[in-house]
Amino acid sequence: MHPVPDTAAYLTGRWHIERTVHDLRTGAEGSFRGTADFRPDGPDGTLCHTEEGELTWAGVVHPATRTLRLRPRPDGTAEVTFADGRPFHDLDLRTGRWRAGHPCAADRYDGTFTAVTADRWHLQWRVAGPAKDQLLRSIYRRAH
Repeated sequence: MHPVPDTAAYLTGRWHIERTVHDLRTGAEGSFRGTADFRPDGPDGTLCHTEEGELTWAGVVHPATRTLRLRPRPDGTAEVTFADGRPFHDLDLRTGRWRAGHPCAADRYDGTFTAVTADRWHLQWRVAGPAKDQLLRSIYRRAH
């Protein structure tokens, strides 16, 4: 693990993403390839986190995007919200690893963030509930 004293400073910039998606109920698998940009957005240090790429599912390729906001705190941690401002989870990479949880309707998202090096981090989401039973694994590599 790679301790990160300032989460927002660490994430700022462009990252390449490789993600696998496993549907644990059906055994179906898919993948996402694209980029993540963490760009300053506002005078308070907030970062706009935008992911863009292609999701391949059942042999069909779909464009895919998402936008989140990361609001840094003075202690090096951050609050992650959805684009519309709804809370998502906290993020604290000071030890190099963080676990986050988020209820989404009757489903539960449990995430593990791991800073591996200065230029690589991993994210795993386990989603469980009546609507979904999935495992998503992402590798982020800094674009140079």
